[in-house]
Amino acid sequence: MSRDAPVRPAPVEAGGAYNRSSRVQAAGLLPAVDLFEAAAKDVELPHEPQSIVVADYGASAGHNSLLPIGVAIATLRKRAEPGRPICVVHTDVAENDYTTLFHTLATDPHSYLRDDHAVFPSAVGRSFYQQILPSNTVTLGWSSWSAQWLSRVPAPIPDHVQVAYSRDEAARAAYARQAADDWIAFLTARSRELVPGGHLVVLTMALDDDDFGYTPLLEGIAAELADMIREGVVSDAEVQRMALPTVARSEADLTAPFAPKGRFAGLSVEHLEMFVADDEIWRRFATDKDAKGFATRWTAFARASVFPTLATALDDGPQRAGQFFQRLESGVSARLADAPEPIKIPLAKMALVKQSWPR
Repeated sequence: MSRDAPVRPAPVEAGGAYNRSSRVQAAGLLPAVDLFEAAAKDVELPHEPQSIVVADYGASAGHNSLLPIGVAIATLRKRAEPGRPICVVHTDVAENDYTTLFHTLATDPHSYLRDDHAVFPSAVGRSFYQQILPSNTVTLGWSSWSAQWLSRVPAPIPDHVQVAYSRDEAARAAYARQAADDWIAFLTARSRELVPGGHLVVLTMALDDDDFGYTPLLEGIAAELADMIREGVVSDAEVQRMALPTVARSEADLTAPFAPKGRFAGLSVEHLEMFVADDEIWRRFATDKDAKGFATRWTAFARASVFPTLATALDDGPQRAGQFFQRLESGVSARLADAPEPIKIPLAKMALVKQSWPR
């Protein structure tokens, strides 16, 4: 994988694979929905005819956007003039599964479009590490499970697929630098896009006492890839190119751009909370004792969220991706089923506000 590889590139499993396998993300974002509802209650609404714009940064296939965006719209409806148009802009990288996203918006029984004909959805296929919407237009911004993806792969990881589990100091330093640069780029672009007084809520991977989490899953992936090399399913060179460009940030990492005065690019931190999300897959296992079911659910999460990125390192990737997915999924699932254990999910939820214009 090149040093300039984009995040979440093709091949991506289309047909709603991510929607079907994103239970972990759906459960993890719930603690941030209340924060987004509070933002919708407090945000300064633009005067007509300027539109109310809600931006969803990192929408993926759309399923996990329905609840937070729906809550925000319901809250805004209580404050705005009856029938006032609300524009919802879903953004993600160009390779995203936009067909499934728009199908979800049109057909899902929980879609925010079901009972509101004055909501107008659209999408933008560009990285959010640049400005992607006009300046001073976004009323509310939402981003969940997305800001942990880096804009590029900064360096190879010689001894793992996830840098948090690497012992290579050069790789860890490169990822830390990229994470800091990307966080600044993300905040700068959002500040330009938000209206004065606009609010942004971010949910992202975090560190829990320097613990990245997901240990059984990530160690299982690394161990299974080693077996696949020995069996000739993949080459050593291919696995050496495999790297997940994701990072977890500490509280200090998230607040660093705002030091020392608590403001960056016109943004200020209104709320920041680090927490460990509920592993609802483990809770289900604790009740039904179905080790195979536990393993299947967690491995499906990995297949949908990270296997496509690993597959980009394959020679003739598009032709071999399906076989690679199946082999890696079955092997990791067997490992998790042999020794089920809780999987830690450290997250951070953050509310940011852009400075208002003087009245």
